[in-house]
Formats: sequence, C-alpha cells, structure tokens
Amino acid sequence: MSDASLEDIQERMGYRFRDSSILQTALVHSSYANEYNNSLEHNERLEFLGDAVLELIISEALYLKYPQTREGELTRMRARLVSEPALAEMARRLGLQEHLYLGRGEEIQGGRERDAILCDALESILGAIFLDSGFQQAKEVILRLFADMWPSQIRAQPRKDAKSRLQEITQKHYQERPRYVLQDSFGPEHAKTYRVELTLPDGRTKTADASSLKKAEQLAAEKALQDMQNTEQE
Repeated sequence: MSDASLEDIQERMGYRFRDSSILQTALVHSSYANEYNNSLEHNERLEFLGDAVLELIISEALYLKYPQTREGELTRMRARLVSEPALAEMARRLGLQEHLYLGRGEEIQGGRERDAILCDALESILGAIFLDSGFQQAKEVILRLFADMWPSQIRAQPRKDAKSRLQEITQKHYQERPRYVLQDSFGPEHAKTYRVELTLPDGRTKTADASSLKKAEQLAAEKALQDMQNTEQE
C-alpha cells in the first residue's frame, strides 16, 4: 500500500500509527492472503480484538451517558450502534473501501461494498489502534467516531406488570409475597376459563377469571393493586 493511502486513512481516522505495518494488516482481507500469499497475515485476528475493544468502550459510554436506563434497553442500544450495517456505513464514510486488499474473486463479487467486509475492516483498524497505543487511545478514537451517533431520545422504560409491582409492594411492607391458587377451570378444551384466587399477606383476597392461568393471575394482581390504592386514598 502506498504511503499516500496510509496517510489518507490515518487522517480520516484521526489517529497516527507508530507502527504503520499494523494498519496495513488491518486492511488485508483473508481472500487476498489466500490468493496471493498464504504466509501473509490478514485482519481476522485484529477484527476479533477490535470487536471486543469496541463493545467494551461503547458499553461503558452508554452506562455513563444514560444512568437511568435499564440493562435491557442499554443492550438494545449497543446492538444498534455496533451492528454490522451501522459499522459498515461508518467504514464507507471513512473511505475504507478504497484501501482494502481483496482477492480477485472477492473483488469481482463486489466485496468492497459488502457490509461484512467493511464492518470487519473497521473493527480491525480499531484493534490495530489498541495494539499500537493502548486502551485509552482506542477509546478516544472510538468516542470521536461515535460522537454523533448516540441516541438522542431514550424510549420510556416499559412499566412492570401487575404481578411484579404487587410483589415489590408486599415484600416492602410485609416481607412476604402474595399467593396465587388456581381455584377452578371450566368451559370447552379449546376455550377454557381459569379462576385464580390471590391472597395478600394481610389476608385480603381477590378472584379473577381469564382465558389463561397467567392472565388470571395478572388480572387478580391488578384488582389487588387497585384495592390497595383505594385504601391509601381513604
């Protein structure tokens, strides 16, 4: 690869390598190594490393940026940020497709525009930066690249279901859980109705009928929550 190409990539990444040979390796696809020189190192090991570094840095950033967001939503946000299409698009903006070493077959099949190859190339370069300068420098580069990609709005956290809310309340006030007992089931097999009785730690009971055991339990819990709310307001 020419010095001009290496210079272009470093300029776009906002990072200058101390050892430019690592950068060159990050741009060598396995198809090129297999076709031209089996002893030539390709970028799969660097991609493995870069993937781990990227996930850790993005995870930490999300944890710090969104302190009120639950683990499930943080996981979904991270998945969107580091998805193959998202990273491939970033690679295109950086112009990495212009500098990849590809085998002739991969080149003919449009490998320079394949999301998987572009995503791997970007992760390989991030792994190379980590090897060249360490975690902190890799973090600075990654956070700069992702500066305009953080979600601007966090979806409202899904409300806990009635059973979960009721359990939290009874645990807090009584150090006990409510009890659910299936009292009866009736109707034809294809359309059964289930009757559940809920007993609160203070002895109050609620009964609910529904088309499934789970639905009946949820409905009984909703009745109990409403009853407790009404009692508090009296």
